[in-house]
Amino acid sequence: MPAALYIVATPIGNLQDASPRALEALRRADIVACEDTRVSRTLLGRHGIAARTLSLHGHNERKRSAELLAALREGKSVALVSDAGTPGIADPGALLVEAAHRAGVRVVPVPGPNAAAAALSAAGFPADRYLFAGFLPPAAAARRKALEALDLPCPIVFYEAPHRVLDAVADLAACFGAERELVIARELTKQFEEVARLPLGAARDWLLAGPHRQQGEFVLVLGPGAPREVRTGDPEKVLSILLEALPPGQAARLASRITGVPRNRLYRKPPRRSK
Repeated sequence: MPAALYIVATPIGNLQDASPRALEALRRADIVACEDTRVSRTLLGRHGIAARTLSLHGHNERKRSAELLAALREGKSVALVSDAGTPGIADPGALLVEAAHRAGVRVVPVPGPNAAAAALSAAGFPADRYLFAGFLPPAAAARRKALEALDLPCPIVFYEAPHRVLDAVADLAACFGAERELVIARELTKQFEEVARLPLGAARDWLLAGPHRQQGEFVLVLGPGAPREVRTGDPEKVLSILLEALPPGQAARLASRITGVPRNRLYRKPPRRSK
């Protein structure tokens, strides 16, 4: 195989989703760089591929990238894979790809499975444009602060861990309202796959309805917010009026939804009192 760095997408669950081109790249590469060699060997073994594997993960990526770049300069071919899906997207790999570009090494994408794209395709939201937001911060305060800046007129895709998914949907409902729609996609392409579209206010109950609903891999797709052009009014004046009847936090949240200005920006700025 010609010397190059091949970015190879692998199945996110169902091993039959491996493309013939991806398998050929893995079969012919001199080195397969894996996020976890034990995980990748399951796929390689399933297809009878005997490959030289090296680990490349978040803790060793800088050092391992230097080693792999040296091999690439010697004319070897390297296939980069993550545990599941497309390398470099919420997974390690970007440092190696950047180093290859800077060294003038050819970079070849071998596209395929991606959890965000799979969930978005099954969501039913208009997706001529969307935001991939990756993993939300694990701490509650940081997560809510991050969400306040994401009230956008397009779908937003999140990845979430099973032990945080209940807290995440509760914060989404508090930030965007119970009526905003959410798609919960769990265990995509696996045996217990579920895709549900429902109002944010019902998301927590859906997760609590079954004994296994909080297990597995989660992709959350938040439906688009109201277009910016319909959000009118002086944010400072809107907030000052709402403060006459509501507590500051609630007033700031509602003013944000009316004007489109992030809640934390409104909350920090002392408003003028209306006369």
